[in-house]
Amino acid sequence: MVSYALSGIRRKLHPERTEGDSMQIGIIGAGKVGCSMGRYMREHGLFLVGYYSRSIDSSEEAGIFTDTKVFEDLKSIIMACDMLCIATPDDAIAQVWAEIRRISEEFPETCSLEHKVLCHFSGSLSSDVFSGIDSTGASGCSIHPMSAFSDRFTSYFKLKEVIFTMEGQPEACHVMTEVFSLLGNKVLQIEPEKKSLYHCAASLVSNFMIGLYQMGLDLLEECGIGKEEGEELIQPLVEKNVHQMLWDGAVEALTGPIERGDTGTVQKHLSALGESDAQIYRLLGQKVLAVAEEKNPERDYEAIRNIR
Repeated sequence: MVSYALSGIRRKLHPERTEGDSMQIGIIGAGKVGCSMGRYMREHGLFLVGYYSRSIDSSEEAGIFTDTKVFEDLKSIIMACDMLCIATPDDAIAQVWAEIRRISEEFPETCSLEHKVLCHFSGSLSSDVFSGIDSTGASGCSIHPMSAFSDRFTSYFKLKEVIFTMEGQPEACHVMTEVFSLLGNKVLQIEPEKKSLYHCAASLVSNFMIGLYQMGLDLLEECGIGKEEGEELIQPLVEKNVHQMLWDGAVEALTGPIERGDTGTVQKHLSALGESDAQIYRLLGQKVLAVAEEKNPERDYEAIRNIR
């Protein structure tokens, strides 16, 4: 296994140490994200020490999966690591950080946070969750892989292709940018106050797309077409459209009655839908119309815009 030196990062953070240059990383939380990120780091030569989780069974499974150590308490992982990555559910991150601070204050000689790097992998929370971190001597950031983690033991396969977004304190961002650049990932910087908006964008193109897919199947079922046949029916349409959108962009991929300015068809769609579905159609239709106007700036879409 290759061992990255991380360009002297550990020496920069801990100039008093002489026993090596590999930054020692610990992960708190052993679910889908924790296991995936740990295996990815480990396979690419980073010095992952091990895991701590409230579930010892989860920690042991993660430890076996990554061939790393299992810590039985939070104090032990703080003592052992230069970097602490929090991979718990979002609603537990602040609580974990508060406990880390409490331990460091109770055991200042062995659990000092001076020069340590804290990060979390939440897409919705910013680094502001590390309240009071300046007073500890540590630095913190959030780093989020724009990817879905569906399984603890297979989701790491495609992380090489994933772009990460990051925000936080300069020192932590510098370290984490270098870490993930060494792994071959592109890292984009965002502002902490934009984190909720960023996560909303991810949800729209991921979870909400599934909602639209289900809405289409429901409408087909009203036409007498069952779920399995409905899925078979629309699969080529979905695959072709998504493929073209990803390769050529939304403007080039857009087709359909709104793009054509076909007011009669759009009006028939709205008349066929129930009120709640019609409202969804109208709202999304406004976004589709904006793309259509970009694609066909010479076309008059006033009649489409005025449909109610």
